[in-house]
Amino acid sequence: MDKLSSLTRFKASCPYLGRTKTSTLRTLSTSASTRFPSLSGLTERATKCPVMGPALTVRSKEMVAGYASVAGKADVEKIHKDQGVFPPAGATIEMCPHASAARAAARMADDLAAAAKLKAKHDASKKVKTDAATAGCPFHQQKAAAKPKASVPGGFDYEAFYVNELDKKHKDASYRYFNNINRLAAKFPVAHTGEVKDEVEVWCANDYLGMGNNPIVLETMHRTLDKYGHGAGGTRNIAGNGAMHLGLEQEVAALHRKPAALVFSSCYVANDATLSTLGTKLPGCVFFSDSMNHASMIQGMRHSPAKRVIFKHNNLEDLENKLKQYPKETPKIIAFESVYSMCGSIGPIKEICDLADKYGALTFLDEVHAVGLYGPRGAGVAEHLDYDAHKAAGESPDAIPGSVMDRIDIITGTLGKAYGAVGGYIAGSDDFVDMIRSYAPGFIFTTSLPPATVAGARASVAYQKAYVGDRQLKQVNVREVKRRFAELDIPVVPGPSHIVPVLVGDAALAKAASDKLLSEHNIYVQSINYPTVAVGEERLRITVTPRHTLEQMSKLVSAVDKIFTELEINRTQDWKALGGRAGVGLPGATDVVEPIWNDEQLGLLDNTTPKTLRTGDKAVVDRTAASVARARFNTLLGKVEDAPRKSAGLAGLKLQTGFGGASATSEEVHIPHVPTAAAASA
Repeated sequence: MDKLSSLTRFKASCPYLGRTKTSTLRTLSTSASTRFPSLSGLTERATKCPVMGPALTVRSKEMVAGYASVAGKADVEKIHKDQGVFPPAGATIEMCPHASAARAAARMADDLAAAAKLKAKHDASKKVKTDAATAGCPFHQQKAAAKPKASVPGGFDYEAFYVNELDKKHKDASYRYFNNINRLAAKFPVAHTGEVKDEVEVWCANDYLGMGNNPIVLETMHRTLDKYGHGAGGTRNIAGNGAMHLGLEQEVAALHRKPAALVFSSCYVANDATLSTLGTKLPGCVFFSDSMNHASMIQGMRHSPAKRVIFKHNNLEDLENKLKQYPKETPKIIAFESVYSMCGSIGPIKEICDLADKYGALTFLDEVHAVGLYGPRGAGVAEHLDYDAHKAAGESPDAIPGSVMDRIDIITGTLGKAYGAVGGYIAGSDDFVDMIRSYAPGFIFTTSLPPATVAGARASVAYQKAYVGDRQLKQVNVREVKRRFAELDIPVVPGPSHIVPVLVGDAALAKAASDKLLSEHNIYVQSINYPTVAVGEERLRITVTPRHTLEQMSKLVSAVDKIFTELEINRTQDWKALGGRAGVGLPGATDVVEPIWNDEQLGLLDNTTPKTLRTGDKAVVDRTAASVARARFNTLLGKVEDAPRKSAGLAGLKLQTGFGGASATSEEVHIPHVPTAAAASA
């Protein structure tokens, strides 16, 4: 209903269209209403217009009348039969474009009616009495908001302030829209939208390995919930410090081969609390911060009185030039990341450790987008850089002297991405962790994470420590998607990691591309705009998982290609002609970066790589890793007793014996009974 090409014809006659920028209209016409998902943002506003409002009400009635005859399953089947069309076995009404159109039109009619009722209710409650020619028109509402009356005579008008700040976001196209996406445990990576029957494929979630619905994780959470209930009961100091929390901290400390760890409600809080505490307590401390560090690290440094020195992204020469300006005895912290999530670059960890040793600095490494994804046990990039040594060391919690991970003083990670849970943590020396535990307000005054959540996180970490197959398959799938994009000249910001950032270069276009993928192709990829990325470097950030199938990959690549053509978005060759941007098409630069996972580590040389799934294939759950994860809870929850039944939430999964190669076998997944009190105490 909101074709942008048609709107310009009415700019002269409609005050709202005439005063609104074309880019804003594009955003409104291509983004879904938050309250009425089948309507665009512009259509929702039009329901308030004295001219368009009544017209849309009439239109909604016409839709109901026009599509009512094909709204039911029996009617659709009869229409097909009368026309000599006999769908194949297993076909559903949703596959028929006519039935789908009828269903979508019916929903739109319902939403139009609901919007009209909402406006009527609002007008009645406010007792608005305005001229019929201007009542409810967004243009006049906006004009009235420009000169608002103070809420209290002589006082500050807070509501006008809020409106003006939001207007800035709309004008520069950086306003954030939140789509209603509900991931389905039994269908990962599929989700439903606000309409339960409308399903989409998710291509931007940070649940990188699908551990949010791993059956062993869910099993552990159910068992913990049954025994310990929901909430933790308070802060860690007041009733919220349980065996599950201590066990998780022991797990992540051993993961990074550090003496101690501390769990927070999120890694944002972990970074903020730790850096602000260090910057406050260390006398004369100076932070050296990579220019592309995450907001949590930036805020943590800002929340302390310490000086902050910014060095160019991954630029060792610039970092050293700034380090050498301070005496060696001055407390210094080099804060940086291993994987930078918006561009996919990887920090020079070993070289930064060399500089830290030379100039007397601590190293603070954020492994948020790397834990679970790199290294033989999933400890991150620092572990991956000494892959063979850590693989040989197995489950030993002891540090490997001289290894890159051992040289890092402070490691932070998340439980909310590759591990599919929620929470964050720090890992380091005993005294360092105890100092943060004792001084950081972000830890001391926060309610502890629920026991079931903590148990699920620990099960996930333990499982991934014992099974490399998910990491391998994810990287193989990432390679395939990047290869296909390159063949179509679709610009992917070059990087050696799992991140697939597709450059768009314009905020409104990025939002429009995201909206079209969702509305026309049932593919959900969120657009990334300022301030997450620089203005002019807006992108679609695509995340590929081990659970995406070959068919889903083909659909994604084809849809992105089509939308790039329809919206006339620059491709790689276009960026080259313009001199390049965000690492794409730069003169003399390569468009392909060697991935950090090599062929041997992926199992490609000995044919032990897990196979990419196809439609109908069942995802693999490794039996050895499942046993390892379950064993972590034998004391608290009792040993698992297999029962000959399956949970509906685990459909499409199978247990695998072996390491993911061609010789692996699979078995049914059995869900345990909750152990009896006698079994739990044994």
